[in-house]
Amino acid sequence: MNTRLTPQDDRRLIHWHRLQALLAQIYSLLAAICENRSIATDLGADDPGAVDSRVVLVDHNRAAERLRRPNPRGVCGPNNTAVLDLAAFASINYLWNSVFHTGCEQGYELLAYFLKYSEGCRKLQHKQLVAVEGGLSFSKPASATVTDQNSGNSSFDSRDGYSTVCLGGTFDHLHLGHKLFLHAAVLLLNIRGTGGKSGHQCELVVGISSDELLATKQYAEELQSWDVRARSVLHFLSTLLSTSPAAPVQFEAVVAETKELHARYRNGSILVRCVDFHDVYGPTVKEKAIEALVVSGETRSGGDLVNKKRHSQGWSMLNVYEINVLDTISDTESGKQKQGAVGHFGSKISSTDIRRQKAEGREAAS
Repeated sequence: MNTRLTPQDDRRLIHWHRLQALLAQIYSLLAAICENRSIATDLGADDPGAVDSRVVLVDHNRAAERLRRPNPRGVCGPNNTAVLDLAAFASINYLWNSVFHTGCEQGYELLAYFLKYSEGCRKLQHKQLVAVEGGLSFSKPASATVTDQNSGNSSFDSRDGYSTVCLGGTFDHLHLGHKLFLHAAVLLLNIRGTGGKSGHQCELVVGISSDELLATKQYAEELQSWDVRARSVLHFLSTLLSTSPAAPVQFEAVVAETKELHARYRNGSILVRCVDFHDVYGPTVKEKAIEALVVSGETRSGGDLVNKKRHSQGWSMLNVYEINVLDTISDTESGKQKQGAVGHFGSKISSTDIRRQKAEGREAAS
């Protein structure tokens, strides 16, 4: 994350392509490990030993130390992005069972800062701090750009973010690929102010395929209902956006032009709207205020259709951001193998494969 600091305005800029590529690498690694060990990873899985892996990005910039503004209880608030500063992350009252860190100089230095920032929130026992050998390193990708659909030009891959970002999918049996998709969209939000009636509020619009739209999917009997899928999305996003993990996520069912389920985070400064949609366009051609659209390689053509439709309506076209695919041999929805792809964990990022496994498990148990 690029940091631009002034005493009056501690604002951060997101290098979106670099961060989403990093997330894709981490989720690919998690998927490969879980595939190798036959561990279920879909959210809410009832398989023995299932895990709900969630990646949280944290920024540690020692140059920003002088601008930290803890409240009287020593708690530091979030910045204007979905990537928390280490001080703000450490201030969140998570009930950690263990805190792992690399057993090298940099790992111990980072641990020392974490413990310093978390002093007023919790007391960790020495046995909870676990040093591990080595660590992970990723090569720094080349500078990436994003295409501005309005001008046809490319802009630098760091910006203040958007007030309204949209993405769409089935989100059935929420898996690691879905988590990457949602996290990448969250990174584009410009989170300013304190929310409420007088403050700035940004929106993440998550289009979720209607039950009717999925009726012909393979293993349809194992499909989750729209309400279950929407709640899974909001529960996952609470890890990325909430600064009060102890407080339960508050849902608000809304009946507008179509069914919606809402949740608010960071004192109301972020509104997430799960919207029931019945066609390829969803809310993107009904809500002019949407500024950016996040797609995958599978939904890229849908993004093109959306912008053609908006252009025909006389609306500004959306800036389209495409996430990296997780390295795999399977298509995440159809379950079909892809030529030339690498990896062996398609069952961890394919809703179709997850439904197939559940159907086969029920049949074997009957």
